[in-house]
Amino acid sequence: MSPTFGKCFDPTGAKYGIPTYPWRYAPDGYATRRQLRALGLRPGGQPVAAQVMRRTRGSKTGVLVGHLYCIDLAKPVRPMTSRKWGALALAMLARRTCPQCRTDAGYVIPTSLGTCVPCAYPEEQRAA
Repeated sequence: MSPTFGKCFDPTGAKYGIPTYPWRYAPDGYATRRQLRALGLRPGGQPVAAQVMRRTRGSKTGVLVGHLYCIDLAKPVRPMTSRKWGALALAMLARRTCPQCRTDAGYVIPTSLGTCVPCAYPEEQRAA
């Protein structure tokens, strides 16, 4: 067993408080939020049942942690209602509307510009 594998392998939860497994070695019956969503499920208020760990150089702590939930205790995803669809459509419209010219740009306005491209670079639009 490699040293990295040994540091991340704690199926009893004695070291980290919850069962911990190395990346890609979690037993069946557990899933991350994304995996639950792909199955049409959600955690449904259940606590984190286990975690997977992986060493990385990109974070301050040196490890990446993924929380796992029990698939058996997961609940089905709530269906979107017409009001939720309407609220989502209005939110997306707000993200596409230029605050300067008040038109629908047809794409999400980049936060780096704050306005649509023609408003951000008016001199280049005149030259073309």
